[in-house]
Amino acid sequence: MDTIVIAGLGNPGSKYQWTRHNAGFLFLDRIAQLEGLSIVRKQFGGLTAEWERKGKRLVLLKPQTFMNLSGRSVMPALQFYKLKPDQLIVVHDEIDLALGAARLKQGGGHGGQNGLRSIMELLGKGDFVRLRLGIGRPPHGDVTNHVLGVFTPPEMEIFARVLDGALDMLETALDEGVPKAMSLFNNKSYLEG
Repeated sequence: MDTIVIAGLGNPGSKYQWTRHNAGFLFLDRIAQLEGLSIVRKQFGGLTAEWERKGKRLVLLKPQTFMNLSGRSVMPALQFYKLKPDQLIVVHDEIDLALGAARLKQGGGHGGQNGLRSIMELLGKGDFVRLRLGIGRPPHGDVTNHVLGVFTPPEMEIFARVLDGALDMLETALDEGVPKAMSLFNNKSYLEG
């Protein structure tokens, strides 16, 4: 059975649960909710669950290392399952995408995202798939306060649609490949219901 690690990035603890920086955790929580899974198994410095889907074992991983050290959780998972970087999908908040957008990307740099930076430092490269969930930039002011800020109720309403759209994107990528999913979904907006 093919195995893929899907690492949703975020920060542990109730203080951060609904923050923009926890977009990756929120995405995995949505999968768990829809599939009847519990992401509670303590492994690899994180919390995990396995989702068997169409002959694939998908390891859902929520690193509990805090964002800036995400690689310390992702690397042991890849090593345990003897996986290559192309068998990793990292789901993360993306400040350079507007709220209401989600994009798949194959490879690339970290773009200042510290969770990606940590993973890339330990992998030695960035040859993995990223599912980027747009949180937008603050109109002015401190980026740190923005990413660590809690979604407002109207933002959360939009972000809930993003999560469902991103799940469709992920399932298409798993079934038909990343290029197909990118062509079908990368230009969609989830601002409107």
